[in-house]
Amino acid sequence: MTGVRIARITAEPLDVAAHLAAVESPAVGAVTSFVGTVRDHDPDAAGAVAELNYEAHPDAEPALRRIAEAVLGERDGAVAVSHRVGRLAVGDAAVVIAVGTAHRGDAFEVCRDLIETIKRELPIWKQQIESDGTTAWKGIGG
Repeated sequence: MTGVRIARITAEPLDVAAHLAAVESPAVGAVTSFVGTVRDHDPDAAGAVAELNYEAHPDAEPALRRIAEAVLGERDGAVAVSHRVGRLAVGDAAVVIAVGTAHRGDAFEVCRDLIETIKRELPIWKQQIESDGTTAWKGIGG
């Protein structure tokens, strides 16, 4: 059961069901998931957020796999994680994570640690585009 089943950077819409299916096995007693979506506001924005444009460093996909492997560590479990790039509208999924483990504690811990580490370390940047055309770039950790 142990391992990273999906670690992908893609311009295609993210499939939550495929991520959940990727972590299933007879040994799994708990599955947690996280779906990060584009919202219509941001504390740093003066107006409404219309869309986000994500750009990734060429090494982002191998970095995502390394992050997922490190967060899973020695735990017996499975991880499926993807981050979308390109222009995303409000409501689109930007990040999908599924974690399957024998027990819920590990599943919750891995899922939370994974999204927090992605936010801090994955080399992906986003351009926030407000409804009035104002833009702002946010980097790793922002």
